[in-house]
Amino acid sequence: MISKEDFLHKDRIIKGITDDGNFKISVTKTTEVVKEAQRRHNLSLLNTVILGRALTGVMLMASELKGEERIQLRIEGNGPIEMLVAEANSVGEIRGYVANPDAQLDYSEDDLSLGKGLGIGVLTFSKILYNEAKPLTGIVALQSGNISDDLAHYLLQSEQVRSGVVLDVQIDKEGNVQEAGGILIQAMPSSGENQRIKIEDHLKTLPPVGKLLSGGEYIDDLMKRAVAPYEVKELSRYPVHFFCRCNKDRFLDAISSLGYDDLKAISGEGQELVCHYCNEHYHISESEIAKIIRVMKIKMN
Repeated sequence: MISKEDFLHKDRIIKGITDDGNFKISVTKTTEVVKEAQRRHNLSLLNTVILGRALTGVMLMASELKGEERIQLRIEGNGPIEMLVAEANSVGEIRGYVANPDAQLDYSEDDLSLGKGLGIGVLTFSKILYNEAKPLTGIVALQSGNISDDLAHYLLQSEQVRSGVVLDVQIDKEGNVQEAGGILIQAMPSSGENQRIKIEDHLKTLPPVGKLLSGGEYIDDLMKRAVAPYEVKELSRYPVHFFCRCNKDRFLDAISSLGYDDLKAISGEGQELVCHYCNEHYHISESEIAKIIRVMKIKMN
């Protein structure tokens, strides 16, 4: 049974605004989200940190959306990770995956950095919004591969929003996720240059988010710390979790969209299908495929 203390410190996101209205701030704890991603995809330590940061960052940015609108972050690079996808919506559902879950760095290199996991590449950012026929998409070159700098660069270049982004995944000596979380501060048009510089410089002095969380601080404390000495007003908060809406019916629908010849080619055996986002496996039996073929033949006659 979960204790009251553990319940109060579950993964959540909190949104606020400074009392002068010049800065918006979102803070999230994603410890269990990152643990679940690591477990589901059997991630290397490199991928746990990089994908964990991406999942945290995309959740912070999705907090600005409405209802079930969602944001997708896709990064492709020439590093060993090759590609990652992270997606979140404003109701706190987060999911994601990497192309190479086993990716590692060459730790013998003198100039080793986490950014080399992704290497040189591009970041594609898509918003799936209500009343929009197509996703709104922006593309920028990767700046560092550490996700925090890359998201801040995207927001400035593509959306002209000056932002401070801090993302952190703390790993213990055994390779387990200890804590994970992040902070996003966005300057409003009313803010002055000196104010923005002051907030950005202050953000750089904060201890790692994971260290603060492991020390007993929670998202409320982090929000106050991040914008000090300004006062901040809470606007909303809600739980976040690793969640994928895939199910067997969706995979059956996908198989039903195949052509008749393609269905006949796989009709003699069952199919094992896997969701990229959550690594859930679905077995489609031979009889289920035969049923799809029968329905298709009826429609063809």
